[in-house]
Amino acid sequence: MITTTSRAGLAKSLLVGLVALVGAASAFRALRPSWEVPLPTGANLPEERMQDFRDALYFPIREFLNGGNPYDPAVMFDHWPVRQNFNLYQPYHLVLHLPFALPDYRVGAVAFALACLVLLVGLSVMAARGARLPLVSGTVVVATLLVTSQVGKAQLYIGQVNPLLAVCVAGALLLRTSNPGWASVALALAWLKPQFGLPLAVVLFVRGDRRVALLGTAIAALASLPVAVLLVVRGGGLGEFLDVISRNLAWASHTGYGAVDSMTAQRVDLPAVFFRTTGWLPPAAELLALCGVLAATALLARRLDRAENGSEVADVLACLGIVVALVHQPGDVLIAVPALVALAVLCWRRRAEGHWRWAGFAVLLLAVPFVHLHFVDTAVRNLFGTRASVTLDGLAVVAAWVLLVVFAVRHTRRTA
Repeated sequence: MITTTSRAGLAKSLLVGLVALVGAASAFRALRPSWEVPLPTGANLPEERMQDFRDALYFPIREFLNGGNPYDPAVMFDHWPVRQNFNLYQPYHLVLHLPFALPDYRVGAVAFALACLVLLVGLSVMAARGARLPLVSGTVVVATLLVTSQVGKAQLYIGQVNPLLAVCVAGALLLRTSNPGWASVALALAWLKPQFGLPLAVVLFVRGDRRVALLGTAIAALASLPVAVLLVVRGGGLGEFLDVISRNLAWASHTGYGAVDSMTAQRVDLPAVFFRTTGWLPPAAELLALCGVLAATALLARRLDRAENGSEVADVLACLGIVVALVHQPGDVLIAVPALVALAVLCWRRRAEGHWRWAGFAVLLLAVPFVHLHFVDTAVRNLFGTRASVTLDGLAVVAAWVLLVVFAVRHTRRTA
């Protein structure tokens, strides 16, 4: 005889299985661009499928193996079919991702996309554990939502390194007190992109995890040193290498997709969002935002650590501070997924307490980049224009950070 309990268990298993099938279908669809992408040529530079894998991994590593300096925009544009310059990734990136650049382009693209998918599943495991959800069913649900969302699909469609960075940022935050050694390694890998590593190290240091911040930064510097020395020697000395870095920064700051004063860029950091919203950019806006956002984020996260149920909010606030303080794209909110899931569960459990609604509203705002799918983007463009479309995600992320700042102030006062 089938009991009520067994029926409920069977229904739950069937539901989880159905969600897993949806997730598998979404994952397959997200992986397709990696084997369907045409081989890069000068004629198909606008190709978006795997463009970050092409421009920020495969050909920069090929240039490095050929004896050149991939940080020099002129060299990369002259030697390879790339559309974007190779940004200032840590030099160890050229060795860490070497296995994906050694085979044929399409083989490397498929292997890299599969590795990113595995990392997204790993991020979902971290989210389920951090939120104290049933591990298997929680992972299946989070992973399905992730690979079906715009943020998750974009990682595989464009071929970004963000899944690795998200796992590392989340790992550094989750392990900072229980296992400082592994947290330091995670921070060192998060330094792969300095716009992640620098603010994360600052926030960890202010929150009291000084060993993690200093050791992780030192590991990243030591890992990059051999590659950097090799590039300096090849390029004719330190002065020429610094000139290359200067040219790289100058090029990146004037592109239509990366400039802070571009009306078509999709940046979600505070200065870029402020400019696209108002049409005005204050003097030294990026430096002021970096210092102001990081200071507020780190100090409030430190106070939240000492408040009841404050650590979950502190981790989301830290992730948002990283994204809002420095140049970032919508997909970079991926780093907040484990902390965001934990905060969403906590807000639901404490929904009867009025001031937790501020945190709940922040969670809803952070869902905007994830649900900004193609049909949503088309509707926004048709109704409000391109400027609104490229600003929507940034406005939502900045507003979520502001709401969490307000919540942190009220919550720490309430529990003091």
